[in-house]
Amino acid sequence: MTVFSKASPSDVQSSGARPMTRLTNFWSDPRTRRILPSALVLGFLILVAIAGPPLIGFDPLAMDMAGRLAGPSGAHWLGQDEFGRDVLSRLLYGARTSLGVAFATAILAAAVGVAAGLIGGFFGGIAEVLTVRLSEAMLCFPPILLALLVVAFAGPGAGTLIVTLGLFYAPEFARITYGEVRAVQRKEFVEAMRALGAGPVRLMGWTILPNISAPLFVQFALVIASAIVVESGLSFLGLGIVPPTPSWGLMIRGARSYLALNPLGLFWPCLALVATMFTVYSLCDAIRDAFDPRTARAGRTIRFRAVAGGKMAESAPAAIGGNQLRVSDLVTRFATPAGPITAVDGVSISLKPGEIVAVVGESGSGKSVTSLSVMGLLPRPTARIAGGSILLRRHDGSALDMATASSQVIRSVQGNDVAMIFQEPMTSLNPVYRIGDQIVEAVRAHRRCSRSEALALALEMLRKVRINEPERRLKQYPHELSGGMRQRVMIAMALACDPGVLIADEPTTALDVTIQAEILKLIKQLQAERMGGMGVLLITHNMGIVAEVADRVVVMYAGRVVEEATTEELFARPRHPYTCSLMRCIPRPDQAQPENGKRPRLSMIPGSVPSPAAMPAGCKFADRCELAIDACRQSDPALYQVDGSSQKSRCIRWSEL
Repeated sequence: MTVFSKASPSDVQSSGARPMTRLTNFWSDPRTRRILPSALVLGFLILVAIAGPPLIGFDPLAMDMAGRLAGPSGAHWLGQDEFGRDVLSRLLYGARTSLGVAFATAILAAAVGVAAGLIGGFFGGIAEVLTVRLSEAMLCFPPILLALLVVAFAGPGAGTLIVTLGLFYAPEFARITYGEVRAVQRKEFVEAMRALGAGPVRLMGWTILPNISAPLFVQFALVIASAIVVESGLSFLGLGIVPPTPSWGLMIRGARSYLALNPLGLFWPCLALVATMFTVYSLCDAIRDAFDPRTARAGRTIRFRAVAGGKMAESAPAAIGGNQLRVSDLVTRFATPAGPITAVDGVSISLKPGEIVAVVGESGSGKSVTSLSVMGLLPRPTARIAGGSILLRRHDGSALDMATASSQVIRSVQGNDVAMIFQEPMTSLNPVYRIGDQIVEAVRAHRRCSRSEALALALEMLRKVRINEPERRLKQYPHELSGGMRQRVMIAMALACDPGVLIADEPTTALDVTIQAEILKLIKQLQAERMGGMGVLLITHNMGIVAEVADRVVVMYAGRVVEEATTEELFARPRHPYTCSLMRCIPRPDQAQPENGKRPRLSMIPGSVPSPAAMPAGCKFADRCELAIDACRQSDPALYQVDGSSQKSRCIRWSEL
């Protein structure tokens, strides 16, 4: 496989590299143009607050007692206040104060609260207690009352106000962020990035945070508006901005006493407050709608921060032999309130270069937990590998034990030496990033290369997986592609770094039969193209797929391997009752024909897979097996070698089948 190639000028242009093209596309979308009016109004308010007072030429502190409470005139456009000061100049200087305090408060609250929510939601446990739970205790008290208490002790002033309000508004950001992180962090696209070797910082900052930014924009607007009101209220009470510094709250306080004589004195600062809050609300709503592709199609390219993959820090003895992957006596346990349960018990699987090994079984048989154990994607600290080894051959020929390697080493392997294709491509791809950006992220996580080189590789990979118009697809979002094309993108992303092992977890479940055949054919073609051969571990329950593409089959039941054989041996002579039951469940063409006016019913296996928390003694399949005898329930059978073949069976009566 070619790792890097130079991007042609047309390729670079098609990927959105020219700033002028990106800007044109951005404003050509009607929904993104919603930002323009609110942005212009807010920008005008900020510009006027900064540049307006010097242009007016009036000192906001200069008093003219002869012109007290005078109405608008040519010299004083908005009139004069109770001390004869120019209302317009005080209004503009007050905008500096009120807007400055509000934005500084919102930025401080967002920085503290979002960081606390991300850390608490992502890591959980003690991190959650120290960040989110402690901050939530502050929500029991109204911010304005706490601000009154702190300001009364610390003294009024803009600095005190910013720090106080910022810390009091931070728990609201933390609570929203925490809830969104908990809802997003176990989604498939986050697991897909974890499988590509992304660390906690990249996952939190570049995968999770963009997907939860929409409600944070709304909260940011609420805090700005609320901070303006709180600052004005505290200044009105004499606990905010210290006179003679102009402030909208101080202007309202001064004009209230003279409302009957000069009602316009109260009207102007109130109008400024309402207009500013309305503008901020409108702008943040427009940004949320424009930059969240789930509600509107955005027109910008989100760039990723390059993180170079580290070198291997741990290795295992070369007991892997000629295999690409060797799982030996794997035991995976989950912690539950009732105690630890064993989800995978003594599983052994070997995978050679260029070989496809299918792992089959019902839901709950331990297939997916085995694949997650191999990938190092078990949910920590709930799940852990309690025994066995997972030896993986790396690009340099060395062997790494994934069962004992550190998290940092595992991240350097994920997506590089071993990759995974998940079941549902729509939820496995990040909905807020373009296809090209996601493949670029996967490449730059493990390769020291420029963005243009990674983009050229992304384009090449889309061509390899037979996606039409790959230049255009690089710029599209996942929701703009069909299910088959999304699965091809997942394959391109998984193979971008040329892994030696590919784990495909039900890769065709959500696709129709025609697309299933194309995806399976594509995987086999890409496997053959890799120099040295790529081993594929196929997790499936579809025996038809197994018969079509697999070289060997591992049948799992209740967390154990109950039979292992080549595909030909398994379909010709199944040696375990559970395998025979699975075979009988395969629909046959003759079942489509009515018999005596009635269609024959499909076969089914009675009962269900036993719970890991209540495993029966002896053979785990005995309660559902037609051939079970007392000896089956008395002792747990070993994995017997079938005479004259490579087949193995965990059944004491295998010779009678």
